[in-house]
Amino acid sequence: MPDAVRIEPWAVVFDLDGVIADTARLHRLSWEGLAGRLGIAFDERINDRMRGLTRPESLAVFLEAAPRPFSSDEREAILREKNDAYLRLVAGMTPADALPGVRPLLESLRRAGVPAAVASSSRNVRVVLDRLDLLPFFAALIDAHAAPRSKPDPQAFVLAAEALGLPGRRCVAIEDGAAGVVAARAAGMRVVGIGPRERLRDADDVVASCVELTMGRLRRLVDARDLPLTPRGH
Repeated sequence: MPDAVRIEPWAVVFDLDGVIADTARLHRLSWEGLAGRLGIAFDERINDRMRGLTRPESLAVFLEAAPRPFSSDEREAILREKNDAYLRLVAGMTPADALPGVRPLLESLRRAGVPAAVASSSRNVRVVLDRLDLLPFFAALIDAHAAPRSKPDPQAFVLAAEALGLPGRRCVAIEDGAAGVVAARAAGMRVVGIGPRERLRDADDVVASCVELTMGRLRRLVDARDLPLTPRGH
């Protein structure tokens, strides 16, 4: 009998905001409340610039339109107030708030024995996943505590691959931000972008949501590891 074909292990690494749940909406609502109280202009363009940034980096963007400078103590107070507002919104989340297609995809990965991880700039990854009842699906959680260097630095994705015991080339990342796509590719991963192609032109594949993703589609990406990582849409 011919030798059995050896199937190399592989994994999927998820971003959190905008991929697993629309926590970006909750962040936006939290910033909007602060903006109204402090008299700071805030719109969707500013909110998009915060995508994937750490808390201090997001605050710096937020305060660009401030009518006056804020002291370091005031900045710390703003961050605490913003996070408290965000966590109040997170506390109201339920499993129904997982984005379309996420749970079925995670279930299919688990049935196939394909491990999954989260690589996010958020400090509240565990809290959000617990509210969504998705914690058991993930073998590793890399958050801002574990990876303080925010995307496009590849630190979070590198640590996720290490935690899964796999090289980056055997992982597919699912991202919704341009900085996250750059970070995942720098970690050697293939990348699926969730969202508009113009924002995610450097992803290897682009979909509207996880509903479009199947095991086969992801597996074909990771098995194309010997092909050059050329940007999409150029």
